[in-house]
Amino acid sequence: MDTHAFANDPDQIVEADRAHVWHHLSQHKPYETIDPRIIVEGKGMRVWDIKGKEHLDAVSGGVWTVNVGYGRERIANAVGAQLTKMCFFGGTLGTIPGAQFSEMLIDKMPGLDRVYYANSGSEANEKAFKMVRQISHKHYGGKKNKILYRERDYHGTTISALSAGGQDERNAQYGPFTPGFVRVPHCLEYRSQDGSVGEEYGAKAAQAIEDVILAEGPDTIGALCLEPITAGGGIIVPPKGYWDRVQEICKKYDILLHIDEVVCGLGRTGTWFGYQQFGVQPDIVTMAKGVASGYAAISCCVTTNAVFEMFKDDTDHLSYFRDISTFGGCTAGPAAAIENMKIIEEEDLRGNSTRMGEHLQNNLLGLMEKHRWIGDVRGMGLFAGAELVTDRDSKDPVNEKQVAAIVADCMQQGIIIGATNRSLPGYNNTLLFAPPLIATKDDLDQITDAVDQAITRVLG
Repeated sequence: MDTHAFANDPDQIVEADRAHVWHHLSQHKPYETIDPRIIVEGKGMRVWDIKGKEHLDAVSGGVWTVNVGYGRERIANAVGAQLTKMCFFGGTLGTIPGAQFSEMLIDKMPGLDRVYYANSGSEANEKAFKMVRQISHKHYGGKKNKILYRERDYHGTTISALSAGGQDERNAQYGPFTPGFVRVPHCLEYRSQDGSVGEEYGAKAAQAIEDVILAEGPDTIGALCLEPITAGGGIIVPPKGYWDRVQEICKKYDILLHIDEVVCGLGRTGTWFGYQQFGVQPDIVTMAKGVASGYAAISCCVTTNAVFEMFKDDTDHLSYFRDISTFGGCTAGPAAAIENMKIIEEEDLRGNSTRMGEHLQNNLLGLMEKHRWIGDVRGMGLFAGAELVTDRDSKDPVNEKQVAAIVADCMQQGIIIGATNRSLPGYNNTLLFAPPLIATKDDLDQITDAVDQAITRVLG
């Protein structure tokens, strides 16, 4: 095959994709009659498909990843130079970018000390779960092995990550699941379980976690795994007082607090990490996506020194953390992460996330005043959701097909937005926004203008 000619023939590329690529989260039956969409170039906030159409990206690469935007030559150059010098060595030994990035990262996370490298958020969470289980065996005689997770939260696609998954449609058809994972209730004030609101609801939502702990037995619970702000479950900012009480509960029962920052990490909410918005001190933090903004595969499982020290015992030949991530040893990830972090600092993208996040919230609240279909607007930084309902009093959710039609309408306008889909039975009704942290007011105005038009056309 003439690969050069192939690369320059859009029809051949589309047909090769249709014939051989198995796309993520996609039903392929429609591709029998329509072309799969292929993205070929990105610059800043915008991407272009193979037919030349320009799109403004309001979801950072579709899955909330490209925090610093597209076309960053300095990241690509850093990765290329590192791969030429030293591309890979298994994580049993160290590398220069691995050491350098670990120091940069820990500097942003007071109270944490150790970085375990892997290559996806799912894998980072698996590492954390394995740590909890091994600690249970080594220090608690096999007890304290259960891991609590929250309704609506999401922690990845592996079987054990799905076992900790609070989105039932994501989990459907993949059981039986790993035993020892126990669900606690969500903390979405808009859909308060008992009608309470504000600090009262925050206290009750946290108490619901303690109720589960007491029912299961505190001596059986090893860790509590939560997103700082629930992402794909509908952009849920916990109510005031919730996180303070959660921290107290974990300390009271000697439960490790594992915070999943795969989406919120690296500036998305306006701080380096989402948990820092709430004054929490976790024992384990996992991250991926924005760590290198998609320029290379990397994830991190970061722990306190206290957790790390539990695995140091040369009197037991099985005491160390017996785990490896093959591509956690690829130097492209930390090399890209170093430049990514420098860009976030140099361009004050955390500050921009805060400032532009306020503008995005105001725009969405403006749409809420105009459209009776918007029941709630919530978020923090450049991370926002707008929940669609048929009636504000009943809060009955808009049909998922109508939500999908709004997303499709925006796509036709050249604006890529997200939505909860095939995740929460009956509640896939929230539009999702997580644009790159370089977003300007003009970018955000274009995004919400497209949503305004789409809602009008689809819902009236």
